[in-house]
Amino acid sequence: MSELHQAEDIRNLTEKVKELNLSFSILKKEINKAIIGQEYMVDRLLIGLLGNGHVLLEGVPGLAKTLAIKTLAEAVRGEFSRIQFTPDLLPADVIGTQIYNIKDNDFSIKKGPVFANFVLADEINRAPSKVQSALLEAMQEKQVTIGDETLSLPTPFLVLATQNPIDQEGTYQLPEAQSDRFMLKCRIDYPDFEDERKVMRMMSSSHQPQIMPVISLDYITEAKSLINQIYLDEKIEKYILDMVFATRYPGKYGLSELTNYIAFGASPRASINLAIASRALAFLRNRAFVIPEDVKEIAKDVLRHRIGLSFEAEAEEMTPENIVDKILGKIQAP
Repeated sequence: MSELHQAEDIRNLTEKVKELNLSFSILKKEINKAIIGQEYMVDRLLIGLLGNGHVLLEGVPGLAKTLAIKTLAEAVRGEFSRIQFTPDLLPADVIGTQIYNIKDNDFSIKKGPVFANFVLADEINRAPSKVQSALLEAMQEKQVTIGDETLSLPTPFLVLATQNPIDQEGTYQLPEAQSDRFMLKCRIDYPDFEDERKVMRMMSSSHQPQIMPVISLDYITEAKSLINQIYLDEKIEKYILDMVFATRYPGKYGLSELTNYIAFGASPRASINLAIASRALAFLRNRAFVIPEDVKEIAKDVLRHRIGLSFEAEAEEMTPENIVDKILGKIQAP
């Protein structure tokens, strides 16, 4: 493709992006009526939704995680369900089961709460591995098998799984192969003073914000199909791959000091998801092309749960975020 044709395609794509992005700006404004001071979390939810991925959210209780995804569902007229993960939960409680009907002398399927557009898996590490696997299989395949029947999940389909970082007693840590299936792992903190003042006033008021559906699920589907068309230059592709490969072979990138800290590096899903998430972020920033700042902004969310730390790293209190910061500081952006 010639540079002239490429420039023309980007101009045409930019018009589509601006047209669709206007609706997403209205969507964010509607969500912010109920969610105050958590713009980072809302952006990551939208990136996961647009990128056809899922989000693992880590934060203490009370940071509006449930309210955020429920508000998003209301604003797009999507179906929402919440699953509270507990040690006695069974896979059937998540995906559904077969029920014997005496009248018809046959089995019928009762669908579980996973059959929704937006699913909140609250405290996913509270349930044993069988239950985690049932949900994660549904996330990956976008379908569920109950008995001998395979059922497709709704479109769009977004799982927001939460973890509490401070109370780990009686929890089942997600294995690396399962956490790798989340596009993003985000860490959220307390709101600042003024934002919390606004939350306090809003929640103590008799007039609670009413969330109205402002865009349809068809808009979401149209925007998702546009994401893969966002222009990603070869230099940006190399930048993404260099970043991921530096987690595997730090010595080759002049980061020998990280070798003893990394037990294993990021998987190929990291490269794929970093490219998709960067494109989704560019879309939300009203651009039809990815710039290095998009990759830098989303890098920690894509990589933090894909870097395995050695015992030495844990002993020296080295975190995945520290490692990503060193990689970002070393690898030159195009």
